[in-house]
Amino acid sequence: MERKDTVRPLIIIAGPTASGKSELAVEVARLFNSARAQKRFGAEGAEIISADSRQVYKGMNIGTGKITKREMKGVPHHLLDIADPKRIFTVAHYQKLARKEIARIWKENKVPVVCGGTGLYIRAAVDGIVFPEVRPDRALRARLGKVSAQELFSYLKKKDPARAKTIDPKNPRRLIRALEIAEALGKVPELSLCPLDADILFLGIRKDPQELERRIRIRLHKRLRHGMIEEITRLHEEGVSWKRMDDLGLEYRYGAQFLQGKITREAFEETLAKEICRYAKRQMTWFKRDFRIIWVNTNTEAIQKVEQFIKTKS
Repeated sequence: MERKDTVRPLIIIAGPTASGKSELAVEVARLFNSARAQKRFGAEGAEIISADSRQVYKGMNIGTGKITKREMKGVPHHLLDIADPKRIFTVAHYQKLARKEIARIWKENKVPVVCGGTGLYIRAAVDGIVFPEVRPDRALRARLGKVSAQELFSYLKKKDPARAKTIDPKNPRRLIRALEIAEALGKVPELSLCPLDADILFLGIRKDPQELERRIRIRLHKRLRHGMIEEITRLHEEGVSWKRMDDLGLEYRYGAQFLQGKITREAFEETLAKEICRYAKRQMTWFKRDFRIIWVNTNTEAIQKVEQFIKTKS
């Protein structure tokens, strides 16, 4: 049965770091590449669009857990390795590129699978968030740039408590931008939306907290064995400043501190593991606010949901 023109399927796979999103996304995409699914759904395959705010950067592979060619199993992946880590890549830029990819995939009669743990990127692509137009305040940025992340976070909690609940409290660049918007508008406003016209299946992977922490620690040790510190060293040698490392995520932030001799190897590994666990909790806080998400515990359960989705659209 051929898919009707009015049916524009979109599958989203979200969840906290180390929950297994990339592996599941490949399994889902390969399901649509099967003859059975193509016959029932009318699609001619599926392609994956990454929704990860760090995997957009070139050369940041081990620290971000970027999927390898082998792990892709022949499924096309998009919006990986598209930006220079020395320069800021904005969510607005991501939104433009992601929507372009989604439209192209639909035009080719395929199913887009958006996969990632950056909730704002997912909402930007799918819900079409219209971002507040607040121009950079150079004077304010210069003043706040001299303040510690802890103090910036304290300011933000007073100025805009709602935004403070969802932001990375140790990312100076994002804290300064939030304060910049709050200074101009009173608070970061409720964002207006321009959602995609799509039939959406939004899956979220949920893991027991103890199991997730175990997975995080195992993955971190694996990354260290595979050369994460060497990757950070190489990035710095290629022009990524130590200050810029602060903006590129926890692995690069604490790795940079270790390489500069600010913390010991033991402190680096233990602090990083704990901070990644805290980050995973913030991700879940974000995703739990989205009532469209159907939570699954295993890949088998997720595939069952996808097959039910296929049946309803056949």
